Amino acid sequence: MPRYTKTDFPVDNVRRFLEPGPIVLVSSAHRSETNIMTMGWHMIMEFQPSLIGCYIWDANHSFELIRRSRQCVINVPTVELAPTVVKIGNSSGRNIDKFAEFGLTPTPGEQVRAPLIEECYANFECHLVDSSLIRKYSLFVLEVVKAHVAASPKYPKTIHYRGDGEFMISGENTRKYRKLFKPEML
Repeated sequence: MPRYTKTDFPVDNVRRFLEPGPIVLVSSAHRSETNIMTMGWHMIMEFQPSLIGCYIWDANHSFELIRRSRQCVINVPTVELAPTVVKIGNSSGRNIDKFAEFGLTPTPGEQVRAPLIEECYANFECHLVDSSLIRKYSLFVLEVVKAHVAASPKYPKTIHYRGDGEFMISGENTRKYRKLFKPEML
Protein backbone atom coordinates (compact mmCIF):
# COMPACT_ATOMS: atom_id res chain seq x y z
CA MET A 1 0.00 0.00 0.00
CA PRO A 2 1.24 3.48 -0.78
CA ARG A 3 2.39 5.86 1.90
CA TYR A 4 2.27 9.52 1.07
CA THR A 5 4.47 12.40 2.17
CA LYS A 6 2.09 15.22 3.03
CA THR A 7 2.35 18.96 3.46
CA ASP A 8 -0.03 21.44 5.04
CA PHE A 9 -2.93 22.40 2.80
CA PRO A 10 -5.36 25.35 3.03
CA VAL A 11 -8.54 24.14 4.76
CA ASP A 12 -10.67 26.44 2.61
CA ASN A 13 -9.63 24.41 -0.43
CA VAL A 14 -10.26 20.82 0.73
CA ARG A 15 -13.29 20.70 -1.55
CA ARG A 16 -10.83 20.03 -4.39
CA PHE A 17 -10.60 16.48 -3.00
CA LEU A 18 -14.17 16.02 -1.80
CA GLU A 19 -16.39 17.28 -4.62
CA PRO A 20 -19.27 14.83 -4.43
CA GLY A 21 -20.30 14.11 -8.00
CA PRO A 22 -20.76 15.32 -11.52
CA ILE A 23 -21.39 18.92 -12.40
CA VAL A 24 -25.06 19.39 -13.13
CA LEU A 25 -27.14 22.04 -14.82
CA VAL A 26 -30.08 23.14 -12.70
CA SER A 27 -32.99 24.57 -14.65
CA SER A 28 -35.64 26.62 -12.92
CA ALA A 29 -38.73 28.65 -13.69
CA HIS A 30 -40.87 31.12 -11.78
CA ARG A 31 -43.63 33.11 -13.39
CA SER A 32 -42.28 34.15 -16.81
CA GLU A 33 -38.58 33.64 -16.00
CA THR A 34 -36.45 30.57 -16.67
CA ASN A 35 -32.80 30.03 -15.87
CA ILE A 36 -30.00 27.49 -15.94
CA MET A 37 -27.16 27.40 -13.44
CA THR A 38 -24.06 25.23 -13.27
CA MET A 39 -23.76 23.45 -9.92
CA GLY A 40 -21.15 21.15 -8.40
CA TRP A 41 -22.20 21.20 -4.76
CA HIS A 42 -24.86 18.54 -4.25
CA MET A 43 -25.25 15.33 -2.30
CA ILE A 44 -27.58 12.39 -1.98
CA MET A 45 -29.36 12.66 1.36
CA GLU A 46 -31.82 9.75 1.22
CA PHE A 47 -32.78 6.90 -1.09
CA GLN A 48 -36.52 6.60 -0.32
CA PRO A 49 -37.79 9.19 -0.91
CA SER A 50 -34.99 10.26 -3.22
CA LEU A 51 -33.61 13.41 -1.54
CA ILE A 52 -30.78 15.59 -2.83
CA GLY A 53 -29.17 18.46 -0.94
CA CYS A 54 -27.99 21.35 -3.11
CA TYR A 55 -25.96 24.38 -2.11
CA ILE A 56 -27.12 27.39 -4.11
CA TRP A 57 -25.44 30.70 -3.36
CA ASP A 58 -27.97 33.38 -2.41
CA ALA A 59 -26.52 35.81 -4.98
CA ASN A 60 -27.22 33.33 -7.78
CA HIS A 61 -30.25 34.21 -9.92
CA SER A 62 -31.60 30.65 -9.55
CA PHE A 63 -31.70 30.95 -5.75
CA GLU A 64 -34.91 33.01 -5.71
CA LEU A 65 -36.47 31.24 -8.70
CA ILE A 66 -36.18 27.87 -6.95
CA ARG A 67 -37.05 29.20 -3.51
CA ARG A 68 -40.22 30.84 -4.81
CA SER A 69 -41.36 28.14 -7.25
CA ARG A 70 -40.29 25.32 -4.88
CA GLN A 71 -39.13 23.21 -7.83
CA CYS A 72 -36.38 22.72 -10.39
CA VAL A 73 -34.78 20.14 -12.66
CA ILE A 74 -31.33 18.68 -12.07
CA ASN A 75 -29.89 17.91 -15.52
CA VAL A 76 -26.77 15.74 -15.95
CA PRO A 77 -24.61 16.85 -18.90
CA THR A 78 -21.87 14.77 -20.50
CA VAL A 79 -18.36 15.82 -21.50
CA GLU A 80 -19.62 16.88 -24.96
CA LEU A 81 -21.38 19.80 -23.24
CA ALA A 82 -18.35 20.79 -21.09
CA PRO A 83 -17.62 24.13 -22.84
CA THR A 84 -21.31 25.09 -22.60
CA VAL A 85 -21.47 24.03 -18.93
CA VAL A 86 -18.52 26.29 -18.07
CA LYS A 87 -19.94 29.22 -20.08
CA ILE A 88 -23.32 28.86 -18.34
CA GLY A 89 -21.50 29.03 -15.00
CA ASN A 90 -19.72 32.19 -16.11
CA SER A 91 -22.91 34.07 -16.97
CA SER A 92 -25.98 35.34 -15.16
CA GLY A 93 -29.59 34.60 -16.03
CA ARG A 94 -30.41 38.14 -14.91
CA ASN A 95 -28.80 39.36 -18.14
CA ILE A 96 -29.51 36.66 -20.73
CA ASP A 97 -31.83 33.80 -21.65
CA LYS A 98 -29.39 30.92 -21.22
CA PHE A 99 -31.47 28.47 -23.27
CA ALA A 100 -31.31 30.80 -26.28
CA GLU A 101 -27.75 32.02 -25.66
CA PHE A 102 -26.30 28.50 -25.46
CA GLY A 103 -28.56 26.73 -27.96
CA LEU A 104 -30.15 24.35 -25.45
CA THR A 105 -33.62 22.88 -25.91
CA PRO A 106 -36.12 23.34 -23.06
CA THR A 107 -38.53 20.41 -22.77
CA PRO A 108 -41.63 20.51 -20.54
CA GLY A 109 -41.47 18.52 -17.33
CA GLU A 110 -44.16 16.09 -16.25
CA GLN A 111 -44.18 16.97 -12.55
CA VAL A 112 -42.64 20.49 -12.49
CA ARG A 113 -42.94 23.76 -14.42
CA ALA A 114 -39.16 24.09 -14.77
CA PRO A 115 -37.90 22.93 -18.17
CA LEU A 116 -35.75 19.85 -18.75
CA ILE A 117 -32.65 20.28 -20.90
CA GLU A 118 -33.01 17.89 -23.84
CA GLU A 119 -29.25 17.76 -24.56
CA CYS A 120 -28.48 16.34 -21.09
CA TYR A 121 -28.03 12.62 -20.42
CA ALA A 122 -30.44 12.62 -17.46
CA ASN A 123 -33.09 14.95 -16.05
CA PHE A 124 -34.43 14.76 -12.48
CA GLU A 125 -37.59 16.73 -11.79
CA CYS A 126 -37.49 17.97 -8.19
CA HIS A 127 -39.72 19.57 -5.56
CA LEU A 128 -38.30 21.61 -2.69
CA VAL A 129 -39.34 19.59 0.38
CA ASP A 130 -37.31 21.24 3.13
CA SER A 131 -36.46 24.94 3.13
CA SER A 132 -35.37 25.14 6.78
CA LEU A 133 -31.64 25.25 5.91
CA ILE A 134 -31.84 27.81 3.12
CA ARG A 135 -31.56 30.97 5.20
CA LYS A 136 -28.63 29.76 7.30
CA TYR A 137 -26.70 27.56 4.84
CA SER A 138 -28.20 28.16 1.36
CA LEU A 139 -28.96 24.42 1.39
CA PHE A 140 -32.02 23.29 -0.57
CA VAL A 141 -33.39 19.82 0.16
CA LEU A 142 -35.04 18.53 -3.00
CA GLU A 143 -37.08 15.39 -3.66
CA VAL A 144 -36.75 13.78 -7.08
CA VAL A 145 -40.33 13.17 -8.20
CA LYS A 146 -39.63 12.07 -11.79
CA ALA A 147 -36.42 10.79 -13.42
CA HIS A 148 -35.58 10.60 -17.13
CA VAL A 149 -32.33 8.81 -18.10
CA ALA A 150 -30.92 7.99 -21.54
CA ALA A 151 -30.84 4.30 -22.42
CA SER A 152 -27.29 4.52 -23.75
CA PRO A 153 -24.44 4.72 -23.00
CA LYS A 154 -24.64 2.81 -19.72
CA TYR A 155 -21.80 4.85 -18.22
CA PRO A 156 -21.77 8.41 -19.61
CA LYS A 157 -18.62 10.53 -19.45
CA THR A 158 -19.57 13.18 -16.87
CA ILE A 159 -17.71 16.32 -15.82
CA HIS A 160 -16.43 16.74 -12.25
CA TYR A 161 -15.11 19.97 -10.74
CA ARG A 162 -11.83 19.82 -8.84
CA GLY A 163 -11.82 23.48 -7.78
CA ASP A 164 -9.71 26.39 -8.96
CA GLY A 165 -10.83 25.98 -12.58
CA GLU A 166 -9.73 22.34 -12.84
CA PHE A 167 -12.04 19.61 -14.08
CA MET A 168 -11.97 15.82 -14.24
CA ILE A 169 -13.81 13.56 -16.66
CA SER A 170 -15.32 10.39 -15.20
CA GLY A 171 -13.11 7.44 -15.90
CA GLU A 172 -13.02 3.70 -16.08
CA ASN A 173 -15.77 1.63 -14.45
CA THR A 174 -14.82 -1.61 -12.73
CA ARG A 175 -16.51 -4.52 -10.99
CA LYS A 176 -13.15 -5.59 -9.58
CA TYR A 177 -14.23 -4.92 -5.97
CA ARG A 178 -17.85 -6.01 -6.33
CA LYS A 179 -17.32 -9.29 -4.43
CA LEU A 180 -16.13 -7.25 -1.41
CA PHE A 181 -19.17 -4.97 -1.51
CA LYS A 182 -22.00 -5.59 0.99
CA PRO A 183 -25.14 -3.71 -0.14
CA GLU A 184 -26.80 -4.38 3.23
CA MET A 185 -24.22 -2.01 4.79
CA LEU A 186 -25.54 1.02 2.87
